[in-house]
Amino acid sequence: MSKKTLVSAITAALVVGAASTTFAAANPFSDVPADSWAYDAVSTLAADGVIDGYPDGTYKGQNTMTRYEMAQIVARAMAKTDIDKADKALVDKLAAEFAEELDNLGVRVADLEKKSDNVKWGGELRYRYYDADHDAGEDSTYNRVMFRLMPKAYIGESGWTANARINYSLDMGSANNAGFDPTDNDASVDLAYVEGPLFGGTVQAGRLPAFTATGLVFDDRIDGVQYTGGSDVFKTTVTAGRYRNDLATSWVNGTNLGKGFLDAFDEHISNSDITTDFYGIQFDYTPNDKLALNLGYNALTGIDFDDIDAEKAYGDTDAQIWYLGGTYKFNNSLGLSAEYAQNTSADDEDDAWRATLDYKGADPADAGSWGMYAGYADLGSNSVPAPTYDDVAGGQKGFVAGVQYVPAENILATVQYFTGEDNDVDGDNDAEKIFSQIEFFF
Repeated sequence: MSKKTLVSAITAALVVGAASTTFAAANPFSDVPADSWAYDAVSTLAADGVIDGYPDGTYKGQNTMTRYEMAQIVARAMAKTDIDKADKALVDKLAAEFAEELDNLGVRVADLEKKSDNVKWGGELRYRYYDADHDAGEDSTYNRVMFRLMPKAYIGESGWTANARINYSLDMGSANNAGFDPTDNDASVDLAYVEGPLFGGTVQAGRLPAFTATGLVFDDRIDGVQYTGGSDVFKTTVTAGRYRNDLATSWVNGTNLGKGFLDAFDEHISNSDITTDFYGIQFDYTPNDKLALNLGYNALTGIDFDDIDAEKAYGDTDAQIWYLGGTYKFNNSLGLSAEYAQNTSADDEDDAWRATLDYKGADPADAGSWGMYAGYADLGSNSVPAPTYDDVAGGQKGFVAGVQYVPAENILATVQYFTGEDNDVDGDNDAEKIFSQIEFFF
């Protein structure tokens, strides 16, 4: 990157901080004359301490800049607090681009961010619609808007943060076999936890997100503690806590049509509550950019259904689930993902697996990016408690496919399709589902 390009980019974000002055500061560089296009920008940035020159008093604007030189300038820019939100967004993008160089220079991006704003807000507005058909049961439609806020507060200089997730779900006319009132709307704080460094790793404590087996086994929230330690190559995650789902369980009846227990309050499939202790350990091995493997174990003990005899409905009050899987990238565009899990406590319908061929990938930060997948999944009714998928559900098996597209920055559109069967139903058990969603991130 040339210094001319740099000045054009950074001045847009930083010259605002000096807008109260009528004239630019005195130019300290002998090789930037007053009639130069860059005179005002260079002198202003130099006065603000964002850029400096060479010992001989020159700027040498025609020279090519190294990434480390650029990282130094980005660090100084991030330390400024007198720029508005739009301009700060540009500086944040530059920080993300040069994050590795900033780390090597001993500059932590998160540390610089929290100096200027102790509480950071993120979130999304999501519209989701799907239609699910069943030969052996009633069909379902889902039509909802969700507004989500995710504040993060920095706790002094400790490296710890307090995190929360606040949801408001607005029904637009869903219909299913649970007798759910479509006029019912829902507000909840479904995450509230602290996170920080401890014993050489990272600890989370509170009502926190738990995600195992790349989503095949569990994607939900628990009340407990989670520790992650290790390196970029080999990482270990240990989880322990209490799990409660207030509205639905697909595990017993195999009728979940959505994203596992995480969105259970949206799905309203059953009126049963479930409470259980949750324990897990997962090992992740990522030796290079092409290969990523995982191996783990989840235990749910003392399963208690508030209005169902767990011994009769499920066959046991414990679940011992082992799993393994991974991904392999053939090149930058094509990859293979596969995951297998088995509940050794169940007598039948005890295993689950999914394999997909993945092409490219949609990145919400990259407008115009897109990705697609196709594969097969088989989720035994008694195998996995809270899978993350929006296409196939517990108790189903069949073909899955989907595509994602980013029409503009921070807008993600998703369409998914499932065709197969409800494999724990006798007779005509064909099933089909079309899922669509658009998300606006902020």
